[in-house]
Amino acid sequence: MTDKDHGPLFILAGNGSYFNRGCEGILRGTVEILRHYFDAPKFVAVTSYKSDEQFRRQRDQESDPAVVHEKMHKSYKTFDPLWFAINGLRIVCPHVLRHIVYKDLKPYLPEARAVLALGGDNYSLDYTKGPLWLTKGPVVCTELDELAVSHHKPLIIWGSSVGPFSKSPSFERYMIEHLRKVHIFARETATVEYLAGRGLTDNVHRVADPAFVMSPQEPPERIEIPEGSIGLNLSPLMARFATGGDLERWKDLSAQIINRLTETTDRPLYLIPHVVGGLGNDDHRFLEAVLTRPIDKRDRIALIGPTFNAPQTKWIVSRMAVFAGARMHSTIAALSSCVPTLSFSYSMKSKGVNQDVYGHTDYCLMTDQLTPDVVVQRIAALLQDHSAVRAQLQRQIPVVKQLALKSGELLKTLVPPTTA
Repeated sequence: MTDKDHGPLFILAGNGSYFNRGCEGILRGTVEILRHYFDAPKFVAVTSYKSDEQFRRQRDQESDPAVVHEKMHKSYKTFDPLWFAINGLRIVCPHVLRHIVYKDLKPYLPEARAVLALGGDNYSLDYTKGPLWLTKGPVVCTELDELAVSHHKPLIIWGSSVGPFSKSPSFERYMIEHLRKVHIFARETATVEYLAGRGLTDNVHRVADPAFVMSPQEPPERIEIPEGSIGLNLSPLMARFATGGDLERWKDLSAQIINRLTETTDRPLYLIPHVVGGLGNDDHRFLEAVLTRPIDKRDRIALIGPTFNAPQTKWIVSRMAVFAGARMHSTIAALSSCVPTLSFSYSMKSKGVNQDVYGHTDYCLMTDQLTPDVVVQRIAALLQDHSAVRAQLQRQIPVVKQLALKSGELLKTLVPPTTA
């Protein structure tokens, strides 16, 4: 199935950088989906970066010639003049915000066939701190939506979780009214049910996260992974939810989890980062620090380096007997490879994915359950039921991948034909 028109342009906006392998997985999967339905599509990725250096590295190291990178303009440092300007505009004149943050996107709008809002959980309050009306997530995203709609371009919230916004009834009313203007391709049933409960049904479609269809890629350097190995992803972000923001206590708890795993299973343990690049949210640096704690059986533990991209990381994850992860897209890399997987969750999105894949949330631990004993018990259960769980995944994951591909089929019904 191909589009008759050659080389349609799609804007992929609002995603994070490839330093977050989950964000890269979303983009790579999206590109694969659109190539399935359109002939030689082109892409402009307008992305959020932590620094200008991150932007330059991603632009210069892009391996797909069909992907051009631009950036969202924002302040990298709190309390500099741009920070004050952007946060002031969010309150007094939010519609001007779109012309600042997304100014590099605007030249591509005339040619674009659609704008896809990537990012997975931008339209949620999972990471919100402080007043909701100052949150950099949903408010900035709504300005992206309005910019696309004002140029008569379809805006699709693409393979994402949306909400819940119920912690603030007034903010929820604002967001629900806004969401009526766009198309929502929801990646889990929980989002569909939440929006239906708020009266949104006609513009909401159930799909799956695009990262499910990202192809793995064997790394150029040979990596020997013994059969029966366990993969583990732990992130510094989880400290916010598991230990009230106490990072040192979370490092200690992480070391205890690693110790209990190696003592109990006596299997090779691979620590696998999924967000790298420094600047306070780096899994590799976090895991390095965890390994400075008292840990036994170090000869059974290997820390995977930070240089592997998302497809290569997925290949490594796919070699594990079981996997446990804090980053949701690390667990998607495992689940989509039919690896029995335990998720560490702080939000609706991981619970929703687990419910849709497994039919239950027995293999999804909330942050108040993250004790060494509980983690080891659930991983032991996955090891014991390994064959049955893998067989279940082998039946269910093709269904999930078809749901992800459905995004492209739906998009074709929304994209107007070219007049050329």
